This record gives sequence, C-alpha cells and structure tokens, in this order.
Amino acid sequence: MTLPKKGARRIVVDGVAYRWRVRRRPTYMQAIALMRLTFAVEHADCPGSTLVVETSHAHSRNWMGIPPVSVRPADVAASIRLGLARGWKPSSPGSPFMLDRSGSATSP
Repeated sequence: MTLPKKGARRIVVDGVAYRWRVRRRPTYMQAIALMRLTFAVEHADCPGSTLVVETSHAHSRNWMGIPPVSVRPADVAASIRLGLARGWKPSSPGSPFMLDRSGSATSP
C-alpha cells in the first residue's frame, strides 16, 4: 500500500528520494494517549514496503493535553538509516516494516 501523495513530504537520504507522512488525525488509541505518534516512509520512485516508525511522543491532536513534539526531517532521515540497517527493503514489496523508536533517546 502506498502513501497518499497529499500531505506527504519528500526527503533525500544518502542520495535516495523517499516520501514520508504523519497521519493528520490520530487513531482512537493515539487520541487517548495509549499509542504514540507514528509516521510512515516509502521509496519515492518505486514504493514497496512501507517503514512505519513509532516515536516516544504523543500525537499533536491527542485528547489528553499531552504536549506534542514535532517530527523533524533530521529525525526522519535517522529513522530511514536505522530501518535500512535493520533490514528494511523500501523498493521490495511486502508487509510494513515496523521500527520502534519509542525507547530511543533521540526519538522524535
């Protein structure tokens, strides 16, 4: 499944173009702060498997009043590099590759 183009941002990491996106509306579990903010990344030219990154922060539209933290392009680039190092193959078809950065000190 590919990401919708509307709302997706382009990023180039190590010479390869990707698109990434944060879901605008939180899921119910994100809204009540039982699940953290996630964002998705795919290869820009030949999307295959999607990288889904879980952060340690609340979604910006959570209902609990928890202050949000923005996902920065530097955080996305670091997540892409980490995902690739852990075996994510962005241009190969397959299930989403889950990357949990919720325990990372530099996690967005």
